[in-house]
Amino acid sequence: MSALPSGTEPAGLPIAAVERETGLAKDTLRVWEKRYGFPQPLRDTAGDRLYPAEQVQQLQLIRRLLDAGLRPGKVVGLDPSALQALLGAQAASARAPLSRTKPTSSPPSASLAPLLDAIGAHDPQALRHALSHAQLRMGLAPFVTELVAPLATAVGEAWAQGRFEVFEEHLFTEVITGVLRQAIAALAPLPAAPASAGPKVLLTTLPQELHGLGLLMVEALLALEGCTCVSLGTQTPLADVVQAAQAHQADVVALSFTAVHSGPLVLASLRELRAQLPADTALWVGGSCAALYQKPLEGISAVQPLSALAPLVAQWRSRRAPPALGPKEPAA
Repeated sequence: MSALPSGTEPAGLPIAAVERETGLAKDTLRVWEKRYGFPQPLRDTAGDRLYPAEQVQQLQLIRRLLDAGLRPGKVVGLDPSALQALLGAQAASARAPLSRTKPTSSPPSASLAPLLDAIGAHDPQALRHALSHAQLRMGLAPFVTELVAPLATAVGEAWAQGRFEVFEEHLFTEVITGVLRQAIAALAPLPAAPASAGPKVLLTTLPQELHGLGLLMVEALLALEGCTCVSLGTQTPLADVVQAAQAHQADVVALSFTAVHSGPLVLASLRELRAQLPADTALWVGGSCAALYQKPLEGISAVQPLSALAPLVAQWRSRRAPPALGPKEPAA
């Protein structure tokens, strides 16, 4: 813990604010402090931790690398230049498979460049206008899968490369959230025919998982399929997920995971949740956590890519549809 000269006022963020800014739990920050010697917070006059701005920025870089799948022991305590170099390498690695895929008529960079420029110009009105028109032109499902998803990846890469600051990434998230919410609200409800009604889907993430944009994209696609969605936002404790599913009589619980958690922890949490949910409540999971897709998970459906949601809904409905009646026997 860093000491302060006598009579000086410490400058920095309290631990709760650092948790909000970085998505790293308070307990995680304390463990890293003991285990790795970083971060090194100051202390205010009451003895509470205060984190200088440069350490908060460093923690944000570390969080990005954790999301990309690196382990804390490999990145915690590295200086900002080393973290930026790792982020650059991760971004290059993520783009490499694209060079081996079939070329498209319009390179992603060409279609995304004006949107990225609007974010960099701090022009939310232009960004909102462009996204809203794209949604109307493309239709909601292609808009989500072909524009919003790659745009979110591009924004993350721009942040990793130092082109965007955190506030610019937050600007993008705020604008796209508004556009998607408006599109969802505009959907006309489907007739509730017995064979096609449902499922009712509860959407959330588990504690320490702050990323909610993926959940919103899933909600948009599910709403388009006529599902009833109940979103709890992010960071819902396991016991509360179970209680909410029961209270809302949810047919499905849908969770999103990034690579911020270790694979074993994710799988252990899912096994515990599956055991606590009723057997007839489906559990759907998705996101960038590789552990979800390494082997089949008993009683759990792993969804990748987003376009796989529609077939999964159709499969759920086919299982719940009443059996077809046979031909009526002639009267005697």
